[in-house]
This record gives sequence, structure tokens and C-alpha cells, in this order.
Amino acid sequence: MGVIEVDRARARGPRLIAGRPWADTVLDDAVAALGRGFLEPAIPALVATRADPELRALRVEALAKAAVGVTGGIEALLERDRVNPDLWLWLGRARVEEAWEIKPDVRARAVQAGRLRTFHQAMESARAPLLAAAQLLPGDPVPWTCLLWMALALESPREEKDSLWAEAWRRHPSLYAAHVVRLMTLSPGWGGTSQEMFEFARGAGQFAPVGDPLWALLPLAHFEHVAGERSGRSRAWGTFDVQREISAASGRWHDGRGSRPHPRAVEAHNAFGAAFYLAEMRRPARGHLSRTGGRFSDMPWSHLGDPAREFHKACSRLNVITNG
Repeated sequence: MGVIEVDRARARGPRLIAGRPWADTVLDDAVAALGRGFLEPAIPALVATRADPELRALRVEALAKAAVGVTGGIEALLERDRVNPDLWLWLGRARVEEAWEIKPDVRARAVQAGRLRTFHQAMESARAPLLAAAQLLPGDPVPWTCLLWMALALESPREEKDSLWAEAWRRHPSLYAAHVVRLMTLSPGWGGTSQEMFEFARGAGQFAPVGDPLWALLPLAHFEHVAGERSGRSRAWGTFDVQREISAASGRWHDGRGSRPHPRAVEAHNAFGAAFYLAEMRRPARGHLSRTGGRFSDMPWSHLGDPAREFHKACSRLNVITNG
């Protein structure tokens, strides 16, 4: 399936593929199998990534989200193979995702003390499996990235978050997944400041390898900054400085056309496409959204509302449709 730009047939709109912001048929098949209750196809999909941290981070995240509610099945697999780092990693990240599902709203915490306690216990249950995965595969940065998400959710002390980030960075300095959670850690919404968040995003791009989508951290940082203003459609998107910075970042990122695409390329196209759309820069917005294949990511569309609806709205207004 591809995506094309057309000025007609707007009524058709894009054929959306929810929850799969990647171009990875192996992962598609493993996630589909999980949806039918079959866990085994996920194992070789993870084993194959041991030497590829970028792909490993993507696959374990996707498979963990697909395994919410069936972690008992992963535990059963572990009973037969206690020294498998892939299974420990998958179980730990799946428990993180399950805990996120029951995280109480900040405004409701005063009347949901019991639920908050349950959330903390559920999130803490991910720590031991992730540490086991880290011990079994010492060079793997992905368990540390998952621990960073856990620390973020638990609002752990900044020193702990900094230490976990150092562990992930030391093992793979350009890991996109680790940079995204570090960006969140530094954002105003999670106890950081816009200044340190932007400094981090700009610095990461400067040292990004060729074809690496770390430049997409800049539009994500702008979304986090605007979120602090309580409006995803802030006038800030129309300012010259913001438009110039996003355009420069987009120009410096080459999405790997002509070579193997980066596993996070679809997410990066979503980030840039959404930012250009809000900045009313139609041509670059169409260019990025036309390369998503109709696959949208929660970030950054969730800043605007329901991700599926917002992605569909943007594609419709920009006359981007999918073909079969």
C-alpha cells in the first residue's frame, strides 16, 4: 500500500492503519498473531533484533502494547526458558504498558488513593523483569529505555532518571526510543523546563548519524512546549522562528530513501507532518504525511485530541489519500 497526493476524491479520505507506525511486516504479523491469542510468533521477532537496538526498541514496544492483558502468557513462556533476555524484556515492558492503562488522572488522585497505590505496584512489577533482561544481555540499551519510562510514570527523582538515561546512552548513543523518553523527562509537563528540553532536542540532532530521525525530536519538543499552553493549536506554530526551525530540521533529516529506512521513520514523518500542518505549511506537511503509508502514531497527534480523528482530518484537509 502506498500514499499519494490528490486534489480530488477528498471524500474518500485516507485508509488508516491504527497503532502500527512502522514499515515492518514481521512486526505486523507478530502483532496480528497476538491479537488472535498466539504469543509464539513474537519470540523470533525479538530474537532477531539482539544486534539491532533501534529495531529491538520498536518491536518490544509494539509487542508489549499488543500483549496488555495477556502477560500471564509471557510468564508461562518464561517458565520454560528462564534465561531468555527477550522474554524478560517483553514481560517487563508489557507490565509497564499495563500499568499505564490504570494510571489515575492527576485531577482525580485525591479521591483515588487506592487506585494510585495499585498503579504504583503494577508499575514496580516491571522492574525485576527489566533488570533481569539487562543482566542477561549487558550491552542492550532497551531495558534501560523501558526503565526510563517506568521512572517517568512513577515520577522518580531526577537523579534516578539521569542515571538510567546514562546507562541507555552509554550502550547506544543515538537510540531514538531512549531520546524520546529523555525528551519527555525534560519537558515542562514532567518536571523539566522548555529550555533544557529544547537544548537537548537541538543537541541530539547535531550529532545524529546520516539517515537518523533524531531531528524529529524538535517538532516533538515544540508539541510538548505548546502543550504547556493548554492548546495544541497555539499561535506559536505560525511564528517565523518555529517554522524556520522545523523546516531546517526536516531538511537535515534524510529518511533513508535509497537505503534501508530507519525503524522509526514513520513516526518521524508523523511528527514533522503534524507540525507543518499546524504551521499551515501545506507542501511539506503533505510530503511527510504522504510517506506515512496511512500509519499514524499517538505522538504527536494525541496532543490535538483523538489521534485517529486528528490524523484523518489533517490528511483530508491536505488532500492526502491512500491507495489500496
